[in-house]
Amino acid sequence: MNKRKVGTEYEDMAAAYLEKQGYRIIERNFTCRTGEIDIIAEEKGFICFIEVKYRTRRGQGSALEAVTPLKMRKISRTAAYWMLRHQIPENAKCRFDVVGIEPSGVTLVRNAFDYCY
Repeated sequence: MNKRKVGTEYEDMAAAYLEKQGYRIIERNFTCRTGEIDIIAEEKGFICFIEVKYRTRRGQGSALEAVTPLKMRKISRTAAYWMLRHQIPENAKCRFDVVGIEPSGVTLVRNAFDYCY
């Protein structure tokens, strides 16, 4: 199975998990020049930009550790572009969440990191 297909399966799993947690999915796999955001959703008045990471083996480190400072910067810039494109005011309530999927289960970290310049 190719990486994109595997990634889509894990993103489907994450989206279903988020919906059970009360999130409303707005968009998936938003891409632009600056990067990609796996899932954009709304929860309790927040626009949530969500990165999905999965690990099949523990030797690779945890899924949550895979969200590096460079990845945070790319997600932040992509989120800013998405908000501009959708005419969302700069002072709108938004946050960056991460869903980690490992053999042991799914972990959701709300407000996992702040906007990175």
